[in-house]
Amino acid sequence: MGITTERSENLWFRRLRAPDEPTLRLACFPHAGGTASMFQGWRRLLPPDVELLAARYPGRQDRIADPVIESMDELADRITHALVGDLDRPLALFGHSMGSAVAYAVAARLTVEHGVRPALLIVSGRPAPHRAEPTTVHRDSDEAIIESLRRLGSTQLDAYDDPDLRELLMPALRADYRVLETGRPTDPVALATPIVACAGISDPRCGVDGLRSWSTLTTSPFTHRVFPGDHFYVEPYEADLVAYVSKHLRTIRN
Repeated sequence: MGITTERSENLWFRRLRAPDEPTLRLACFPHAGGTASMFQGWRRLLPPDVELLAARYPGRQDRIADPVIESMDELADRITHALVGDLDRPLALFGHSMGSAVAYAVAARLTVEHGVRPALLIVSGRPAPHRAEPTTVHRDSDEAIIESLRRLGSTQLDAYDDPDLRELLMPALRADYRVLETGRPTDPVALATPIVACAGISDPRCGVDGLRSWSTLTTSPFTHRVFPGDHFYVEPYEADLVAYVSKHLRTIRN
């Protein structure tokens, strides 16, 4: 049976920037509870020939009515199918926190199932999936899950203070944690794709050793960098991070 693809701009991705003749595409994946809006600011910071796609996980924003997904296999499969129609240009993947694990799972599927090697994988704020410390946050109370994000430094939690909004948002946040915590690969694939790993220097979940653990998942060049800030360094240091990402994207064209 052939692959059924889902047009990325209609369901699984928001196309935040679409140059007339893009040289490459960058698909970005947010953290647990995160949304495509996280990457709005990247539009003005990336090189002008880069097309920018931001993942739209179900159960939030304009997909609030869509059933949440609680399995990494299902989430990565659906996203991979959505990207199959966007492979006429070199594809780079960026993921932050949970998004790092999703981006890696998608890269592995593109490589193994479709014979497509992503040009670059950039991961942020999380050790390699098979090396991350096991946690069970998805089993905790709503308050404990929200507090886990607060301890990591998130400043985007005001909506959870409103009881009505919390009721709408918690299923997606809990599902994201379940995806992350039950989706550890038992036999991870070493990609031929170069990997770049980033984190905040004060991130309690991902120190330098965690960044270096990604080196075991590529047979191509690996590099890492530590930025100022905590787990959510991607917010206050967005311009610095995107400049660093852009530097590596330029190597794809050279």
